Amino acid sequence: MAMILDRFRVDGQVAVVTGAGRGIGATTAVALAEAGADVLIAARSEEQLAEVAGQITDLGRRAHVVVVDLNDLDAAAALAETAEANFGRLDIVVNNVGGTVPRPFEHTSTRYLEAAFHFNVSTAHALTRAAVPVMLRSTTSEVEGGRAAGSIVNISSVIGRLADRGYIAYGTAKAALAHWTRLAATDLSPHIRVNGIAVGSVMTSALEMVAGSPELLGKLEANTPLGRIGEPEDIAAAVVYLSSKAGGYLTGKVLEVDGGLQIPNFSLGLPDLEPTPGAEGE
Repeated sequence: MAMILDRFRVDGQVAVVTGAGRGIGATTAVALAEAGADVLIAARSEEQLAEVAGQITDLGRRAHVVVVDLNDLDAAAALAETAEANFGRLDIVVNNVGGTVPRPFEHTSTRYLEAAFHFNVSTAHALTRAAVPVMLRSTTSEVEGGRAAGSIVNISSVIGRLADRGYIAYGTAKAALAHWTRLAATDLSPHIRVNGIAVGSVMTSALEMVAGSPELLGKLEANTPLGRIGEPEDIAAAVVYLSSKAGGYLTGKVLEVDGGLQIPNFSLGLPDLEPTPGAEGE
């Protein structure tokens, strides 16, 4: 008789994790390996990826490193066939690459907005579109009804549903990624599941400034209903759930792993709008 924890296993499956050199991506890649997957990890830093690959192999799973700038959509798409070439299949894709530095509205050019969309949404679309045929080829007889067991997990952000000053580019892009998740899930069901995670404040390099200030850290924690900052493992655990049979009845959903936020817990403290000539910026 199968145990409930067995449903969280992804034994023999292959995952691609982008932005896997550190933080959420690195922790997620190791978590999937711990759950039984071989993992292709992609990011720009070869040194960081080598360290993550070592953690994966220490768990008895295989790792394949791809050093790449994922702003290059062709390079992002190529990861799917690279996974198949090295591991023979592809079952899980975690679109974790993304991020945009906050800017005041008057300093957010149209070009900057489009760059945010490109980095946070177009990269996920390029890789997922390339992954779909590979996932369909990876169908095994173990899957009931001959359906593929493919799972896409997109890392979005709480700022894609909450509003605060300075996030017009990043928040818009992450909101688009969340709805892209719902639309792609509809297009790809029932063969491939597509879900997302709206991430709250997580202790990664992006919060180094906050972590170094007890005052700022205390404010952030006090404004979070659960009273603490998230850890990368909180997000990685959600990815494993969505990728495995445990989350097999979910598609088109965006899990809010954010400590219970209903309003932003950290403000950039931007002043009221005072437009000045030539302030659009790049």
